[in-house]
Amino acid sequence: MATKKTITLKQVRSANRRPERQTGTLIGLGLNKLGRTSTVEDTPAVRGMLKKVQHLVQVEEGK
Repeated sequence: MATKKTITLKQVRSANRRPERQTGTLIGLGLNKLGRTSTVEDTPAVRGMLKKVQHLVQVEEGK
């Protein structure tokens, strides 16, 4: 069985004073506070969400 690729995200900047869309995107990625980490499946939808908040998160490629 093939394993699914994952991405580990870490929030490195605050969502304070950011547009509501960016705050909602962070919540959708499983992040809501500074320093939190989340592991999500690597899909085109997630990649699109990451593009919107790339200045707020740090991305580590998974397996």
